[in-house]
Amino acid sequence: MVHLFIAGELSRRRWPVHQKPAPGGTCRLAERPGLPLRRAIEQKLQARHRASSLIKGLNRALVAFSGGVDSTLILRLAHEELGSNAVAVTAVSPSLARSDLAAAQDIAREIGVAHELLESTETEDPRYRRNDPQRCYFCKTNVYQAIIDFAGQEGFTWILDGTNADDLGDHRPGLRAAREHGVRSPLQEAGIGKEETRAWARELGLSNWDRPANACLSSRVPYGSEVTPAKLAQIEQAEAALRELGFKELRVRHHDQVARIEVTRDQLPRAIEQGDLITKAMRQAGFSYATVDLAGFRSGSMNDVLRKR
Repeated sequence: MVHLFIAGELSRRRWPVHQKPAPGGTCRLAERPGLPLRRAIEQKLQARHRASSLIKGLNRALVAFSGGVDSTLILRLAHEELGSNAVAVTAVSPSLARSDLAAAQDIAREIGVAHELLESTETEDPRYRRNDPQRCYFCKTNVYQAIIDFAGQEGFTWILDGTNADDLGDHRPGLRAAREHGVRSPLQEAGIGKEETRAWARELGLSNWDRPANACLSSRVPYGSEVTPAKLAQIEQAEAALRELGFKELRVRHHDQVARIEVTRDQLPRAIEQGDLITKAMRQAGFSYATVDLAGFRSGSMNDVLRKR
């Protein structure tokens, strides 16, 4: 059985402040120089305490682990609070790039936590393959069910993920699947966003604290175009080739015969200069044409069509 819990507010702690009496003999904390900074630090520490305390109270937990900075931070905290009672689980399917799987395995070893690989079958689900705007919901439904089945076999009652507070503002139907399956999100529940997540990961010495955000390979396929293992393999090969050419933050969007390439704006001139190499790499991946998107890299750009509705 998997539980759902909404974290409550902890009692506010008071920072020791040397207060200077205001005129008339009263002490007005709001007039102290630097008070907003103190409050920001206090709020940050309280949020971190909420996240750690939430994990500590779970006894045994599986962490849905992608290898990204968010789930890596949760895995590190779970390892600190629960020791061997925290285990990483990664769902393996054609939608997960092999390089991402290898990176996740490296990070799990770095932290020193057990890491289980589970086969997920979302690419066999016709609801997922038809690729409407709810694709992520059906993907996560398959993934979380696989994790729940494993949890039941191994005696785990809690599942954690790396959703942070900033993830709530975008089109993310997968979050609904997480809630329906009782998945806990300590960062989101504690009110910790992306910037603070990276800062905390950096302070803890996690090697991937500045890793660019990533998403499953199916997010490169336009809504309404069927997701197939063959398309996902094309995308994986094309993006790997671009990384070999030195590009780091990128996407290859699959528009049938056309590979629409997104790189950061500062890398656009270099992409044009290496046009022949890029075109060759895209053709080797199975595309007939290669284009560079002049708008540059945008995480979640496939959701632009949804925002216009």
